[in-house]
Amino acid sequence: MTTAPALLNDRMAEMLGETVRRVQRSVVTIQINGNGQSTPPDGFGAGIIWHPEGVILTNRHVAAHGKLSVRLSNGTQLAARLIDQDPEIDLAVLLVEHLPLPPAQIADSHLLRVGELVLALGHPWGVTGAVTSGVISALTTASTHGKRGRIDIIRTDASLAPGSSGGPLINAAGAVVGINTLIIGGDQSLAIPSHIAVEYLRQVLGSKI
Repeated sequence: MTTAPALLNDRMAEMLGETVRRVQRSVVTIQINGNGQSTPPDGFGAGIIWHPEGVILTNRHVAAHGKLSVRLSNGTQLAARLIDQDPEIDLAVLLVEHLPLPPAQIADSHLLRVGELVLALGHPWGVTGAVTSGVISALTTASTHGKRGRIDIIRTDASLAPGSSGGPLINAAGAVVGINTLIIGGDQSLAIPSHIAVEYLRQVLGSKI
């Protein structure tokens, strides 16, 4: 006989699985080709479809070198153009010509709480669409080498690895609360809060975002 806790666990697993499948449509693979050739890629990372008109957000350290291309979740390969980059907050904006794209839902990271469940999506070690889970360990700040001096940062215990960079950190509802990064270092996984990303994109793209 199936117990009530088991049924509850099954239902939660089903809901989280559906949430992940929905968000994965908005996660892209970013391939970097330093030699200018299409294959094989010299590096890779993840990116988030931020706007249906081809706007993709990723880490600056993912997009800063080489010729870029983007692979959508359905396998479509697209050339990408670097619009802007900010090394201080490790963010970059790419543009692709393929409309419309399925944008991610964005949450206000100001509302995060320590202990909240989060999921990190990306392509660690080349495993496309991988997911790790954890909780918010701390909402703190990190020093930077730029005009800001310090920025807000999210610390979690959701595992990240090369290829996770630029992917979304999402809440249990599937909304993006941060952008995963491996460039700042530390003993826990880090993410740039979504409110910093929104502010940055508004500065770069204005009323389009």
